[in-house]
Amino acid sequence: MSRIAKYPVTLPEKVEVNIAASELTVKGPLGTLKAAIARGVVVKKDGNTITFAAADDSKSANALSGTTRANVANMVNGVKNGFEKRLSLVGVGYRAQAQGNKLNLSLGFSHPIVHALPDGVKAKTPTQTEILIKGVDRQRVGQVAAEVRAYKPPEPYKGKGVRYSDEKVVLKETKKK
Repeated sequence: MSRIAKYPVTLPEKVEVNIAASELTVKGPLGTLKAAIARGVVVKKDGNTITFAAADDSKSANALSGTTRANVANMVNGVKNGFEKRLSLVGVGYRAQAQGNKLNLSLGFSHPIVHALPDGVKAKTPTQTEILIKGVDRQRVGQVAAEVRAYKPPEPYKGKGVRYSDEKVVLKETKKK
């Protein structure tokens, strides 16, 4: 049995889970998330805990049971607390501005970049050089943060670019004459 799937997921207050034939729905104060249940995984709800097990002894079912457990735990945490990623812009003239479901970026190119945010993900800009991406779905929040970072990743000589706020950029030494 998967080591991760051994641990049940406990449901906090105000979080409801509905298990259908091949779909699991998690409702909470921040929103609703749905996920498909893989074929080789058995999901059971007992009171306020959810347990996961492999349907057979195959390696894939064993691995999928742990993955499903981790995904459901993230869903429960997401509808209860939410997820956020912080990005910081380092460079002269680098600015960000959130407008509705769009993120306007000025990253030193000859044109501004307008990044459309998917449903369920919101961006805030506390300052012009900080971006705060929030949402209920952990995968979507991380994907949007990675897409924004990919416009101008930090370069290794001066460290200019878009980086995660907790990211440490190792600077290279410049060439000596």
